Amino acid sequence: MSHNITCFRCDGSLATFSLPLSRRDQCPQCSADIHVCKMCVHFDASVPRQCREDGADDVTEKERPNFCDWFVASENAFNPDRNADAAAAQVALEALFAGSSED
Repeated sequence: MSHNITCFRCDGSLATFSLPLSRRDQCPQCSADIHVCKMCVHFDASVPRQCREDGADDVTEKERPNFCDWFVASENAFNPDRNADAAAAQVALEALFAGSSED
């Protein structure tokens, strides 16, 4: 069965993986683990524990592989705003230290 699941980190296609995703699967483009909270349909950063499934165990590291029995891969896990924020932070960090290098 085909699906349109992409990596939460880089938006790379995960169409070659069969469902359900294995705990050991990694994105072929960025090597991110993909059986993680941030790839799940129940993940929601705006709720306590960042999970909408009441029966799920509390997982503190949302980008680490886990054994959650409630995991269902989401087709909407990639958030381009999250990457834009990270890129802006990287640019600001580089600008901060640009003049501090000594020759």
